[in-house]
Formats: sequence, structure tokens, C-alpha cells
Amino acid sequence: MTQCCINPSILSADFVNLEAELQRIGNADAVHVDVMDNHFVPNLTIGLPVVQRIQAVSPVPLDAHLMIADADRWAPGFADAGLASVTFHAEASIAPVKLARELRSRGAKAGMALRPATAVEPYLDMLSEVDMLLIMTVEPGFGGQAFLDVTLPKIRRARAAIEGSGIDVAIQVDGGITEETITRAAEAGANVFVAGSAVYGADDPAAAIDRLRKEAARTLRAATE
Repeated sequence: MTQCCINPSILSADFVNLEAELQRIGNADAVHVDVMDNHFVPNLTIGLPVVQRIQAVSPVPLDAHLMIADADRWAPGFADAGLASVTFHAEASIAPVKLARELRSRGAKAGMALRPATAVEPYLDMLSEVDMLLIMTVEPGFGGQAFLDVTLPKIRRARAAIEGSGIDVAIQVDGGITEETITRAAEAGANVFVAGSAVYGADDPAAAIDRLRKEAARTLRAATE
């Protein structure tokens, strides 16, 4: 299984002091940047120009989660900005295989995201085209939501398919991740964890990252023994 990663979401950060907030999570594996357009989801956050500035000052790589309509048109620009990983929603792409290949050709890892109610089975045959599968554990659009346990069977099915195929694809989960829920997600087969409130709501975000990583790594080790 791909290594355990903790990617804090800056959706829960102080946007007025964003550069300082990034410095507080220097021990993270990546910064999760939620891009929302008020079309695909009922919320509006930031666009490419702001992401480019975040890219310029971030101490760790950027992991963009594009909750936007017309992903085929807009996602490649985020890869061109030099982001380490760009994730688009399968529900927002007309040609997901083509888009994933384009992201990779522009130097970014390609991620594909699924809403909680979107079945994973129609996308299993294209897992070799992506580097990461993001299974949303809340409805996309807002931070601070409670983890949806109903998504755990889907994570298990995705992990079984990945292990059966022998390909190296990470499973990321996003939404409601805490020191308690991260264990359930890891047991199901996730290994990349997005945490917003659990990190930026803590007095010491770096220490919170360490605690989350410890819990997830312990669970993943136990699963492979």
C-alpha cells in the first residue's frame, strides 16, 4: 500500500494570514487546496491566481481538489501552475481518461474524486490512468461536516480492486477526518487523509498532524500484518 499521508485542508485556515498558516503545517505531506466554483458545489472559494500565489509560498507541495464544473477545460491550468497533484471530480468530466492523461503529461499527479453517492465500480477499469482516487466522506462544498460511515464499504471495494490489479493508486478520503474517524478510514483501505478542522482547529496544527499520522500509520501497519 502507498505510504500514509496527511494533507491538511486550508479551507479551515485563516485566509487573511494564509502564508503564516501554511508555515504552521510544514510537517504535512501536502497542502490540500479546495477550489469551489459555486456551480458544481454551492460554495465559492478561490481560483487559479490565488492558487498560484499559494504555490509560490507553500513549504510543502500542493494537492488541489477541484470542485468545479467543466473540469476538462479548467483542470489542466492547475497542472501548468506546477502543483504536485490535481484532482477533478468524475461527475464533472466528460472525458476523465483524457483529462487524467493530460494532467500527467503536464507534470502533475492525476486524481479523480467521487461524491459519497457515486458508485466506484464504473471507474475501476480506469484506475491505471490515475495516481489517486479521492472518495469523499462528506458531501463536497463545505468544511466541518461529520464523517459519513456509509462511504466505508466503497473505500473497501476500491482498495480490493487496487490490490487485485497490482497497480499503485492511493486512496484519499476527505471530510470529517479526526483522530477517531481516521482509524476507520484507514481500516477500510484509505492511506491519504485530508483534515481541515482537526488540524487548524487545534492549538498546535503541526502536533495535530503528527497525531493523525501516528493513528493512521498504526492502523495501516496492523492491516498489513
